[in-house]
Amino acid sequence: MPNTPSRLVIATRESALALWQAEHVKASLEALHPGLTVDLLGMTTEGDRRLGTTLAKIGGKGLFVKELEEALLDGRADLAVHSMKDVPVNLPPGFILAAILDREDPRDAFVSGRYADLDSLPAGGHVGTSSLRRESQLRARRPDLRISPVRGNVQTRLRKLDEGQYDALLLAAAGLKRLGLQDRIRSVIPPVESLPAVGQGALGIECRADRLDVVAALAPLVDADTTWCVHAERALSRALAGSCTVPLGGYARIENGRATLTGLVATPDGRRVARAEEAASIADTPPEVLGRAVADRLIADGALEILAAAEAAS
Repeated sequence: MPNTPSRLVIATRESALALWQAEHVKASLEALHPGLTVDLLGMTTEGDRRLGTTLAKIGGKGLFVKELEEALLDGRADLAVHSMKDVPVNLPPGFILAAILDREDPRDAFVSGRYADLDSLPAGGHVGTSSLRRESQLRARRPDLRISPVRGNVQTRLRKLDEGQYDALLLAAAGLKRLGLQDRIRSVIPPVESLPAVGQGALGIECRADRLDVVAALAPLVDADTTWCVHAERALSRALAGSCTVPLGGYARIENGRATLTGLVATPDGRRVARAEEAASIADTPPEVLGRAVADRLIADGALEILAAAEAAS
């Protein structure tokens, strides 16, 4: 087994949530490996710089990852910590996901100063969300609402809500909880009503494939069940060529040795939605096989036509 390095550098975005995630990994690694020093390399990505446009129009969530990968490639950093929902399903050659950590709450959260939940919003209520996936499911459920994009970090979005620009926001519950903002959550939305994004709530650690010393140092942080589930979700998205330019959700959970994976694709207006679910034994079935099985069921239900319509509308 390779020796643990004496120093590691984590490449991270500089938002409060990204820094929390990097500090969490730093503390975990230093506790696991006495004598190891972990430093952070804060970076501003293209996705952070272009806050005036929706992600779907500027190239997707991969814009949050590219600069961090460049730091890994040129040796300025040894590993990068990501929200798994931001990581493209196909990594560039030479990179690997060395660890996927225990998952926080994967559900979407309803945040409002005036209303308790989605059902309490009056007709014409104004909801902010940065996610086409959330938007399409909300439009399918509440076509009477006004929905607008909201970009920026979590604190910026909450400020816009508090200023009265929106009646409510839909955000990832995991990010709010990690930032100690769980009191802002008025209600969590069950997956049957708002299916989470692929990888939502899970942290992933990326490094160069040739850094076996980094892989070995990260091994104790790996959560086996979360890893299985996230790989199944990513296989589903990969089979459907999913990106944040189309509304696509995927959520797997494990109970008593069996995994259940639910997938969804929709048009942005919520008028066409396909949903499918399959279950399998994790001992007998690779996660990629379950992901492909759910994708095949969605395709049989018209998913490719729905995705083509969504692409055309974006």
